[in-house]
Amino acid sequence: MSLIEIDNLTVTFRAQGREVRAVESVSLSVGERESYGLVGESGSGKSTILRAICGMAPVSGGTIRIAGKVLPAERGRAFSAEVQMVFQDPYASLHPRHTIDRTLSEPLAIHGMPDRDARVVQALVDVGLPPAFRFRYPHQLSGGQRQRVAIARALMLKPRILLLDEPTSALDASVQAEVLNLLSRLREEQGLTFLMVSHDLAVIDHMCDRIMVLQHGSTVEEISRDDLAKANMKTPYARSLFEASADRMLGGTTEPAR
Repeated sequence: MSLIEIDNLTVTFRAQGREVRAVESVSLSVGERESYGLVGESGSGKSTILRAICGMAPVSGGTIRIAGKVLPAERGRAFSAEVQMVFQDPYASLHPRHTIDRTLSEPLAIHGMPDRDARVVQALVDVGLPPAFRFRYPHQLSGGQRQRVAIARALMLKPRILLLDEPTSALDASVQAEVLNLLSRLREEQGLTFLMVSHDLAVIDHMCDRIMVLQHGSTVEEISRDDLAKANMKTPYARSLFEASADRMLGGTTEPAR
C-alpha cells in the first residue's frame, strides 16, 4: 500500500491581483519505507509540494492522502505524530534562545509523552551527538550538528514519514555526506518513509529509490534509480540536470559516500 498518495495536486498563490500556479496537476505515490525524490531547479515547485502536505501552502486542487486517508484542512496532532519535516536551514529552524533540551522536549510535552529525559538523551545518541549537547544553544553548534538536532527533533514523536527539504544544501560537502549517511541509517533502523527535495541529482541518486523531475510546477518525468545510474532519461530537461550534477562532481563537489 502507498503511504503517501498525491493526486492531481495544484497549488495557487494569489498576490497583488495575480495568480501564480506553483504546482500544476502533480500526482505521485510513495510506498511504505520507500525513499522518493523530487528534483528540479529553483521555482520548479518541489518544496511547495512538501509545504502543501504540511498545510503550509494553499492547495487549490487535487487530494493528498496519508495511509489512505485524505488529509483534513487542519493537520493537527495526529498528522504531526505521523509526518515531520526537516528544513533546509538548520539554524533558522531552531529557536536561538531555546536549549537543545527544550527544543527536543517540546513536542513530547505537547503530546503528553512520558520519560522525556530518557527520550531526549536517546534521540541525541541516535543522531550521533553526546547527551551533554542537550544543554547547549544552537549558536554553540556547527551547521552539521544543528542539522542533526533538527533531525532528532523530527523523530521525537516516532513518525512514519520524513519530508526532507534540501536537508544538506546549507552544509559543506564533507558534512553533507555525514548527514545523508545518517538519514539513510535512520531510515533503515526505524522503517521510515522519505519524500525528499533536492536540486542535485547526485544527492537524490544516493538517497532515493525513485525520482520525479519537476519543471515550472509540472512533472517532466519519473526515473527509477537504475535508470538514473545508467543516465537513461527520456527528456532533454532531465538530462540537462544530470549533466549539471555530473559537472559539479567533476569540478570537485564530493558525492555522498555510499
